Amino acid sequence: MPHGPEDDADGSGRRAGHARQAPDEGAAGAFEDALLVLVPGLRRYSHSLTRTDADGEDLLQDCVETALQRRAQWRGVNLRAWTFTIMTNLYRNRHRARVRWPTTAIDEAQEIADTDRTGDPLERTRIRTALDALHPDIRTTLMLVVVEGYTYQEAAGIMQIPIGTVMSRLSRARHQLAELLAKDNIVPLRRPK
Repeated sequence: MPHGPEDDADGSGRRAGHARQAPDEGAAGAFEDALLVLVPGLRRYSHSLTRTDADGEDLLQDCVETALQRRAQWRGVNLRAWTFTIMTNLYRNRHRARVRWPTTAIDEAQEIADTDRTGDPLERTRIRTALDALHPDIRTTLMLVVVEGYTYQEAAGIMQIPIGTVMSRLSRARHQLAELLAKDNIVPLRRPK
């Protein structure tokens, strides 16, 4: 509500003739802070896609750089899903270019040690081996829903596929993992109470 001829007509309280302030630098800082909170989940996801520490870290760095460069394109809704979509697309583009992401035993062991410091190391290795046997699309869907906690709808949006495809991939993942773990006789036994 204007109080005099000096007040701006838009009711903002700014005085006429005063320059507008530069875009809020606090908003940029808030974006970066929110992005930093997402890094552990993005790291897990990048490693699940690439299967190696070095390539996973490269993919993570590219994802964060892309998010920062394209900050203006973010619509202000669900930064987590937006960044996971960026990572998925970066990985797909690299995969299409036939960039190979080799896995070595040392990288694999370090990844397991870094991401999960609890439980039986042999069991983790066997489960990781079973996960590696899954088709990359099935493994990615499983990682988004089971490990990262996305809903089916969110995972479908990130991967740019129908929700029914997410559901069928998860079903296939469960069946294939059960077969692989049973075949290798590594289904965890229930502990007596």
